[in-house]
Amino acid sequence: MDRISTFRAAVVALLMVVFALGNTVMAQQPAPPSPAASPSAAPSPAPVPPPAETKSPADAPTAEKAPPPAPPPPAPNVQTADPFGEEFTLEAKKVLVMKGTANWDAAFDTLIDAFKALTALIDKQGIKAAGNSMIVYTSTDDTGFTFLAQIPVDQDVKNLTKDMSMGKSPEGKALKFVHRGSYDNMDNTYEAITNHLDDKKLEAKDTFIEEYITDPLKTAEDKLVINVYVPLR
Repeated sequence: MDRISTFRAAVVALLMVVFALGNTVMAQQPAPPSPAASPSAAPSPAPVPPPAETKSPADAPTAEKAPPPAPPPPAPNVQTADPFGEEFTLEAKKVLVMKGTANWDAAFDTLIDAFKALTALIDKQGIKAAGNSMIVYTSTDDTGFTFLAQIPVDQDVKNLTKDMSMGKSPEGKALKFVHRGSYDNMDNTYEAITNHLDDKKLEAKDTFIEEYITDPLKTAEDKLVINVYVPLR
């Protein structure tokens, strides 16, 4: 074998050795993971917002002070206590007056007739009442009483009957009491008034006044509201 052939054979042998060594090294290295076996890339964590700024109570806006709540309206049909023995000052008013007498058995009917007569006269003349109807008791006994029925007016009334006149209502210091209910139950109210005067050691005059807060011509008798005034000596 000549020199060239010998060199070629050596090169081939060397290449075979190198190739064998390369295969051995590659066999010893781990195989690269396949795409299916590689774990999924973990998602990027969501950004955490920065904590809210903490403000001190002094930084908070001052709330306007709310007004106190209004008191609830009174429940329907709930009646507050009426004054009993309240000091009161009566003021004189111009009144149309009708004088009369009555016995206790027909007291209320007699008073109603007097109010009807007075009302009919002022209605006929186109005059309106300027206040509540009143009864002034001038004397009483066991059988009956005398009275003055009065209706306040702003002008003189004409064509008066013989038992009518123009006048002034009572005035001055008095005690005020309230009666609710029928006229027949007035005895209970006057008994309570008498007891009150005795307890307070007060002396009343000989007259007393009833002011009809409800119209006695239009109100059921058991629904009457009457202020009772007792003038004091």
